[in-house]
This record gives sequence, C-alpha cells and structure tokens, in this order.
Amino acid sequence: MRDPGAAQLPVAYRECRQIAAAHGRTYFLATRLLSAERRPAVHALYAFARTVDDIVDRADVIEGTLDPAAIDHRVEDCAGLLDRIEKQLRSRLEGNPLPEQIGEKRDRILLALTDTIERYDIAHQHFWTFMDAMRMDIVGTKQYRDRYATMAELREYMCGSAAAIGLQLLPVLGTVVPVAEAEPAAAALGEAFQLTNFLRDVAEDLDRGRVYLPADELAAFGVDHDLLVHCHRTRRTDQRMRRALANLIAINRDIYRVADRGIDLLEPRVRPAIRAASTLYAGILDEIEHFDYAIFAHRMVVPRRRRIRVAAAEFAGALRRAPRP
Repeated sequence: MRDPGAAQLPVAYRECRQIAAAHGRTYFLATRLLSAERRPAVHALYAFARTVDDIVDRADVIEGTLDPAAIDHRVEDCAGLLDRIEKQLRSRLEGNPLPEQIGEKRDRILLALTDTIERYDIAHQHFWTFMDAMRMDIVGTKQYRDRYATMAELREYMCGSAAAIGLQLLPVLGTVVPVAEAEPAAAALGEAFQLTNFLRDVAEDLDRGRVYLPADELAAFGVDHDLLVHCHRTRRTDQRMRRALANLIAINRDIYRVADRGIDLLEPRVRPAIRAASTLYAGILDEIEHFDYAIFAHRMVVPRRRRIRVAAAEFAGALRRAPRP
C-alpha cells in the first residue's frame, strides 16, 4: 500500500529533516552517524513527535494567557487537533480515504511518517501509546496530570512519552537479535533521555504549572512544591534540592546503564550513533553537577565542542571497526 501523495515524499522528508536540524541539536548530530538511507526515517519520527509536542506546548500558552472561558475552548481545540492527527494517521495506515486535511505541513509530516512505518514495519501501537501520553499533558482532558506522586507513576507516563519513542526507532535501527529481545533496552533509553529532560527543565515545567520529578523522591530530602517555587523565584538551588537532584541523577544513570547494555544488540553500523546520543544526553547530567545543580539559574546544555568531540570519536571508532575490503 502506498499513499497517493507518494510523489511528495521527497519534499515531506526534507521538511522532517529541517525540523530535526532546527530543534534537536543532540539528536540531529547523532543521526549524522547513521547510514544515509536510515536518516530520513529517524527525521520523520522526530518531526512527528515534535509536531505533537508543539501542540501540547500551545495548550500551555493558551492556559497561561487567556480568560477561563477562552481557555476551555482553545485547549479543547488542541486536544481535538491531537484526535484529528491520530484519526488521519490511523486512516493512512489502514489505506482508507483521509478523513480531513490538518494543514499542509502536518499532512506532509504524516506522509513521511506513514511511509516510514510501512517501510520498517513499526508496530502501530507505539504511536497510540505516545498520543495517549501527550493527552496527559493537556489541561481539560480526562488523562491530564500535572504531578506524579512516585517514580512508578512517572514511568507510566514515560512509557508513552519516551519509551514508545525508543520502540518506534528500534526497527529503523535494526537488531542482531529478535526485536523483542532488544525492546527493554530501547525503552530504557527513551526513559533515560526523558528523565534527563525533566531534571534539566524543572524551572520551565514550573512555569507551565507542572512538576515531573516524583514527589516521594523529593520529599525524602525535604523538598516540597513550595520549596521548588522558592528556588525558581530566587534562581538559587537550596541544599535540600541539591541532594534530591543528586539522588535522581543517580537513578537516571542507572537507567542509562540498562539502556547502554542494549546497544550491542543493534546492528553494528548504527551503534556509534546511539552510543553518541546516549553519551551526549547523559552529558547534561554532568553539566548539572558541574554547575552545582544550578538548574534554576540557567538551562544546562552540553557544550558544542564536546558534542562534536563525542560524535567524532564514535565516527573514528566506527571506521576502525569496519571490515577491511
């Protein structure tokens, strides 16, 4: 089955690449280590996730700037748009006529995504799980949550928001074992990246009315919501918060270790890219520690020189390990 718009595929994939280059610096750099035929599929998966995430972010902006009546209407529009995107994706995958157009850019992204799903036989359920998690971030939906009491609760959310992304990517990357055997590590890598984001973005998430760090893990070190708000307002990290962050970073690194053990289950030629992505994203944790957990003062990023150095080292290693002609 091929979409009638297949002639537009090159344009659609180019647009996905532009989105990945503009918004996912670490992610995009790592994809440069992949073979040329795999990169468009990875860009399509990223562009789709980014498109949905932007809709969720728009709902946050609406909630913070409009009167209550307008908020209800406009947020409902955002949730409805997610429903329409899922409906169109399901229709494409089932080979049915499209229910409606959702905007030229989104239509092209879905065109590239559908082609990627079909080409690599990616399980459809990973996309529905992802969409359900995204609805948990929109006020007014029945799934909405802005707090997580325990790590177990947070991991339920990350199952859709992060682990599902790893599982979507796995068939594109390829494995040397049955795919099911590599899935736990792929899911763990998605979770590891997501938890790193949550640790880096505490201040931004507070601005959006959310706390993703588990309440029980914070409470163990005397941190509650009021203290988080105080740290954000003063842009200073309380000593109790430092200890809580150190503990959560240790938990995060444990998840990376689970994920990294699965890299050798991937096809050899994609391992450098995934190893680089894991190293670079975990590097954000190093930056948090290096700057004494000052996550409320500035956004932690891996310096560009380090990103290039890690990518170059993995590329050189891949050349050394490549079989001789």
